[in-house]
Amino acid sequence: MAGLLYLVGTPIGNLGDMSPRAKETLESVDFIAAEDTRVTLKLLNHFGIRKPLVSYYEHNRAASGERIAERLEAGESCALVTDAGMPAISDPGEDLVRLCRDRDIEVRIVPGPSSVVSALALSALPTGRFTFEGFLSVTKKSRFEHLNSLKGETRTMIFLEAPHKLKATLADMLAVFGDREISLSRELTKIHEETLHLTLARACEMYAEISPRGEYVLCVRGSEPPSAAASDPAEAVDAVLALRGKGLSLKEASRRISEDTGLSRKLLYDAALKRREGSGED
Repeated sequence: MAGLLYLVGTPIGNLGDMSPRAKETLESVDFIAAEDTRVTLKLLNHFGIRKPLVSYYEHNRAASGERIAERLEAGESCALVTDAGMPAISDPGEDLVRLCRDRDIEVRIVPGPSSVVSALALSALPTGRFTFEGFLSVTKKSRFEHLNSLKGETRTMIFLEAPHKLKATLADMLAVFGDREISLSRELTKIHEETLHLTLARACEMYAEISPRGEYVLCVRGSEPPSAAASDPAEAVDAVLALRGKGLSLKEASRRISEDTGLSRKLLYDAALKRREGSGED
């Protein structure tokens, strides 16, 4: 009978976030497959866990995945972990999950912390619908192709970025998306945890003066729906009030719809204000 592969979420910073079930699973399996065995060994030592470790990462996933699958088919159990957070999400572990599916090896999940969902919750941007875009390409052409494909995306967009690439990424986003709201989270769950709420232009200005530090999760406001670009004045005022309902100031909402429709910003502002006052809204 084949063994089990467990996908085990581990802390993204604060070791207090390690779940009892994650600890119990790591203690119970026959071996642990890790992105970086040195990083995982520190985690295991902290919790007093002694288990054999095998390496499974981007550049050995084909060969290592086969060896892991063979051991699972022989009846052993394995826990797959990444350096931090959930394995198999924007991670080579997805290949191992697919390999297990193809070989009818059961995979179970032991959920844990996620920097993506944590940053989204802190972003103060719409969270009902979102899209995770991972890391952008280091190649400028591919990076711009990726960003341009998202220009009309209305959902909140989440990106991961390294500190040494952050300035270039922010500049490229500003060039493609325009000056949108953005949140930048770093050092999540650690002592120096920080989430900044800015616009892309302001973020570019700020990081021109200071050096980015730590790994970042960027949440970018999506594009306004096409329906917001109404040419009829009454519909345009509706669009202004809809944006106001999403938390924008009346001034900012009027400016955005003015840019979309070509109608006077002052006309939209005055009409929206009059309608709000007439309805008794604050």
